[in-house]
Amino acid sequence: MRAVAVSAFGEPPQLMDLPQPEPGPGEVLVRLAAAGLNPVDWKLADGEFGSAVQALFPLVLGTDGAGEVLAVGAGVRRFTVGDSVFGQFQRPERGGGSYCEVAVADEQKIAHAARSVTYASSAAVPTAGMTAYNLVEETRISEGRRVLIVGATGGVGTFATQLAAGRGAEVLATARPAMAELMRNLGAAETFDHTVGPVADQVLAAYPDGVDVLIDMISNPEDFIELTRTVRDGGTAVSLIGSADADVLTEHNLRGFNFVNRPSPQLLEILAGQVDAGRLTVLVGREVSLEEAPDALAASRTGRAQGKTVLAI
Repeated sequence: MRAVAVSAFGEPPQLMDLPQPEPGPGEVLVRLAAAGLNPVDWKLADGEFGSAVQALFPLVLGTDGAGEVLAVGAGVRRFTVGDSVFGQFQRPERGGGSYCEVAVADEQKIAHAARSVTYASSAAVPTAGMTAYNLVEETRISEGRRVLIVGATGGVGTFATQLAAGRGAEVLATARPAMAELMRNLGAAETFDHTVGPVADQVLAAYPDGVDVLIDMISNPEDFIELTRTVRDGGTAVSLIGSADADVLTEHNLRGFNFVNRPSPQLLEILAGQVDAGRLTVLVGREVSLEEAPDALAASRTGRAQGKTVLAI
């Protein structure tokens, strides 16, 4: 089967011809129609997680995917052959991922796909969607709260904007002018262009009383602390890339933490239901072929994603 993999950490991703895997007990074999690209994919390829990740090479890249069940292993009860599914396929210790034609997933890592959208859209949901949902839960976003989302036009940001607005929050989002209308359509009350000046200054000029919650996808520790100026006394500030210093935030009477995602099949089902109900729009910014995956990963490294990149398999 065709697959995009690396022969060792730090080696460039390449299109390879690899043996088709077989499902073991509790596993599901899926013919993938699409795979979603996430920053964690190239970080894994680069070996950024060090000894925390044990890998078998060649290592197929990709976490998210969607497709049709080809076979199920012993003990699988939730799925049958022919089911449309989506979820997470990355299993580095087995050399498996989603950038391939056929992949194996643990039964507890996938769910039935939304019926109202394409496989490409479903493949864009798992990691970004579950991250956004858990972010909104853990920051206790609810009606009447004001939320600033920095890095809002990426995969997690577009989902978080919709989910927060859906709970009645007032969402302020960072976005370049070309993306401003789209973000407002997704539920943002106002957007701020980070290219014209410091976001904190812009937000405080428009909202002198600040925000209740800061969700920051992209800022380094210094920039993150600068952005916490926008957060009201007793508010919450969270970083997705490890930039929050809980002790410093406590000194400023803020609740802060570095977010760690907790995926589950139940959460995938919730997200599929919200997509089918029309409460969640999947924004696929770019769709490319499996052969173009190495270039797409290189583009992701720039950190300027708009929506999700999906590989059509």
